[in-house]
Amino acid sequence: MFRTITLVLALSATPLLAASHGPGGGVPGAYFIENWDLDGDGQVTLAEAGEKRAELFYAFDSDENGILDAAEYDVFDEVRALDLAENEQSMSRDNPANAMLREVTDANGDGEVTRAEFMDALPAWFARFDRNGDGVLSVDDFGPRRP
Repeated sequence: MFRTITLVLALSATPLLAASHGPGGGVPGAYFIENWDLDGDGQVTLAEAGEKRAELFYAFDSDENGILDAAEYDVFDEVRALDLAENEQSMSRDNPANAMLREVTDANGDGEVTRAEFMDALPAWFARFDRNGDGVLSVDDFGPRRP
């Protein structure tokens, strides 16, 4: 029962996308910032992103063994697809949600994603989206990429 409640909360409170067409007022990154900015200062630190990412892992590790197996990851993928549809989010190549793809997080390619693999993918993801290199993600880091 608790796991189900946690999963529902993860679905409703943990959007995975930065490019917003609906929620967030159409401002690129606003929907992501609204939901990953834990202290409400308008930006997401690496620590905040780590905390949210750990919450996601826990929510989908239904047997609590520290590994997202294929079935658990399938549920995770379904939830992300629902989040896309319900929140009118774009799934572009530059979408931060792509950092959650199984092929990105399964570093050793064994079909399972350990908590370490899931968390180890965070720093590169964060650096990729911290366009101005200030160590935080804000709406200034999202939007159309310049050549």
